[in-house]
Amino acid sequence: MHNRVKPGAVGHDGMEFKEECFEQDKQETRPRLSAQCKLLLLVNGLFATANALSGTFVNVYLWKVKNDYTMIATFAIAQQVTTALLFWLAGKWIKEYNKMNALRAGVAISAIFYSAVLWAGVKAVDYVIWLGAIQGISAGLFWSAFNVIYFEVTDPDNRDRFNGWAGLLGSAAGMIAPWVSGFLITRMQDTAGYRVIFTISLIIFVVATIFSFFLKKRKPLGKYLWFYGLHQLRKQNHPWRKIGLAMTAQGVREGVFSFIIGLLVYIYTKNEMKLGNFSLITSAVGLFGFMAAGRLLKPQYRRWGMFAGVVMMIAVILPFFWQVSYFTLLLFGIGTALFIPLYSIPTTSVVFDIIGQNQESAERRVEYIVLRELALCLGRILGALVFIAVVSRTTAPLAMNLLLLGIGSSPLIVWILLRSWLGVVKPKENNA
Repeated sequence: MHNRVKPGAVGHDGMEFKEECFEQDKQETRPRLSAQCKLLLLVNGLFATANALSGTFVNVYLWKVKNDYTMIATFAIAQQVTTALLFWLAGKWIKEYNKMNALRAGVAISAIFYSAVLWAGVKAVDYVIWLGAIQGISAGLFWSAFNVIYFEVTDPDNRDRFNGWAGLLGSAAGMIAPWVSGFLITRMQDTAGYRVIFTISLIIFVVATIFSFFLKKRKPLGKYLWFYGLHQLRKQNHPWRKIGLAMTAQGVREGVFSFIIGLLVYIYTKNEMKLGNFSLITSAVGLFGFMAAGRLLKPQYRRWGMFAGVVMMIAVILPFFWQVSYFTLLLFGIGTALFIPLYSIPTTSVVFDIIGQNQESAERRVEYIVLRELALCLGRILGALVFIAVVSRTTAPLAMNLLLLGIGSSPLIVWILLRSWLGVVKPKENNA
């Protein structure tokens, strides 16, 4: 059993919230979620639903106005650059002031993003950098606050389970929302369907903001050190040298696959309903995958469970060399949805376990979470830049397939860099 932080110790604030969120039933061995923790998951679920409803189709909307891979990638880069900047800037707000307000601001600015898309209409292609920046501000504020709260409500014993629930809710949102969007878009003329789904997303974000006010206010966590993460990276043999590289490698895949797969489904089918069906099927598989992995993937199984997930995530790209079609894209989507929990759950869990492995590290959880996100954003930007470099020269099928295989193999680097920690991380003190 891990040692608990005594009241008044450095990690008491996080421990207090954990006890608030994970109530132990006397008759049960597993912690059950309290009303506050369920509310936190509800806000996250609404945020995920609104983004799944419209986010899947924003790139398609831009593509229909202007068939340009570089424009789509530029939109993604603008988002990631701003996300990284906001994570770094918001760290001070989150640590020294009110992290709940940062969470609410992130949700509210997402609503502003979809309002801006509605206002711009078909001229949105002329403002992709600004639109990407707005979406990046939203993501930076929301996830910087959410990740700190996530660290505080979990520990190594329940982190995989919590991640499984979060993934399950995300898959549920991704299963239903894009299908509804595709149905509405294909049933309406011109861009009317897009305006409807963007409006619905706007309403959901407003509802999420309202629910967020029922979350209890969190205490400040001390003084924020702007360049703490950089100073750690400069130290010889510091674990975050490897962790930072691993997060950068993880971001490379995310930076391209987050937009290209859905876009390819539309390009090869010319039908938003097919894209909605694609999301419905793959997210249903993902829901099952996260549910199973959250229950079965114990810390002692992380190393080889993650390796199996990585190998299969790479393997499902290979059918593209035979033919890129709706069938092979669906095969890729199903395979990825089934095996990515084996990769993403251990990757997230082990990094947060390392942050909480001792009192000194847990004191600096905000700085480490900011460092983690900066590395992820750097990887996403690098992936998108490589994508632009290739497609600006050629979009030949072989070149595109090699590009996807190369970028899609980056999780193997993540596994290599993290494998020494993919066991049970035993904290000296549990400050989470």
